[in-house]
Amino acid sequence: MLLIHCPYCDETLPEAEFAYAGEAHIVRPDNPADVSDEEWRDFLFIRNNLKGPHYERWRHIHGCGRFFNAVRNTVTDRFLTTYRAGERRPDPESLPEDGQ
Repeated sequence: MLLIHCPYCDETLPEAEFAYAGEAHIVRPDNPADVSDEEWRDFLFIRNNLKGPHYERWRHIHGCGRFFNAVRNTVTDRFLTTYRAGERRPDPESLPEDGQ
């Protein structure tokens, strides 16, 4: 069972309390009408599939209901850290190897 820390509630709870919401820090084009079909396709569907630390968005659906970001190691499936939406993304080199 994955345990995830909500940075708003300050609680660590089972994964069933949360919903995965995709890759974090994806920036929407300023004016979508001005981008090509290929650029819009890439924005909607093309994501990094990294081995190691990966930035993700999660939502605490059975708690505060808020979205937050997390860094999860895709090899070990451990969460290295979680942080509030809008906060600067942490450098993965500064995070503990074994997670929270």
